[in-house]
Amino acid sequence: MSKFHSRTAVLIAVLAMVSVACGDEPSTPVSTGTGTGTGTASPSVEQDLLARINEDGVIRVATDQKYKPQSSYNTKTGEWEGFDVDVAKEIALRLGVTAEIEHRDWETDVTAGAWNDRWDMNVGSMTVTTERTEIFSFTPAYYYTPASIAVHADNTSIQDLTTDLDGKKVCVGKSTTYESFLLQQLDIPGYDFEFVIDDAKISSFETDTDALDQLALGDGVRCDAAMTATPTIDQYIVDGGSIKNVGSPLYGEPLSVAFDKNSPIDNTSLVEAVSAIVDEMHADGTLTELSIKWYGEDITVV
Repeated sequence: MSKFHSRTAVLIAVLAMVSVACGDEPSTPVSTGTGTGTGTASPSVEQDLLARINEDGVIRVATDQKYKPQSSYNTKTGEWEGFDVDVAKEIALRLGVTAEIEHRDWETDVTAGAWNDRWDMNVGSMTVTTERTEIFSFTPAYYYTPASIAVHADNTSIQDLTTDLDGKKVCVGKSTTYESFLLQQLDIPGYDFEFVIDDAKISSFETDTDALDQLALGDGVRCDAAMTATPTIDQYIVDGGSIKNVGSPLYGEPLSVAFDKNSPIDNTSLVEAVSAIVDEMHADGTLTELSIKWYGEDITVV
């Protein structure tokens, strides 16, 4: 089955479920916004976000311009690059629309919720925490990352993460799971954590990359260590940053596409359609291919 027919089938199925839920007969023809069906039972573009996206031919995607190799904006080429970017573009392709990628601040815009129809979904490696499920709808996880500690390249005093970071200054991105872990408040459904770092002096910055920038200034100059995803640390080192990984990852976490539960336009059918696409991308190996492309290994399974 071609990708076009595959994504059309997904959309027809999702919108048909919405129609049935509203009381229509299952046999009623349904329009997907791509010219299929009579349109007599098509959801209104004013009332259904997926219908409007199909009508406009564009899905607006929020992500981070400083989160390599997940997502970054190349000022030389004027192009977005990264694993999350490729995932967003593939989702849009299978929906039959174009992805409009835009930078949004993680703390003040994305994780604060109440997007107020400024963008349609976040493909920004968001962890599904218990707190976030109150304000976001999530797809199944599209990949999983380990959380690690980095120190300055010259550091020799921090080796045992269960003891050597106690009371130390650790730099992290604002409103991240790494910040929650250091506060010993991280809660991911189905996951158990051993909070091995006690009394960390947390210094939060706008992005994870900003936290690593502070660490790279010198051993203990701005912080003693930084915490973020292992691939982010690895990429920073590849780009010439004076840091290094230390110890084993502290935990792993599931990352999903997120949608605003308080969207002024019903996004139920969009969440269902994208969730089906994520499952499809797992099944056909697309996510594995993209993971190997950007990370050199398959981190799309637990």
